Amino acid sequence: QVQLVESGGGFVQPGGSLRLSCAASGLTLDDHAIGWFRQAPGKEREGVAVISSMDGSTYSADSVKGRFTASRDNAKNTVYLQMSSLKPEDTAVYYCAATASLTGWSFLPRSYEYWGQGTHVTVSS
Repeated sequence: QVQLVESGGGFVQPGGSLRLSCAASGLTLDDHAIGWFRQAPGKEREGVAVISSMDGSTYSADSVKGRFTASRDNAKNTVYLQMSSLKPEDTAVYYCAATASLTGWSFLPRSYEYWGQGTHVTVSS
């Protein structure tokens, strides 16, 4: 049974940092493309960072480029999303996702088959 479990969300002031974790069981993350997504109330789910299944390269969406970075620890079978210079508009539920059906990477939610339960991030003063 595949499980992805996010942690590390919480409340942070604007300009602050958080690191989200996503621990996997039932699959090996370095065999999969990984995506970090977020969904704010009333908005569509948005991809913010991905890790390529081919070579582990990471990419960030334009909306978070220079502030958010995805990474992977194969020994721990865990992926991370390091978030810095957080803004109120980054407030959302953050999800990690994985798929073995993709060669490369994608920012599209429909490309992913396994999802975590999400972790809340609130950025406010």
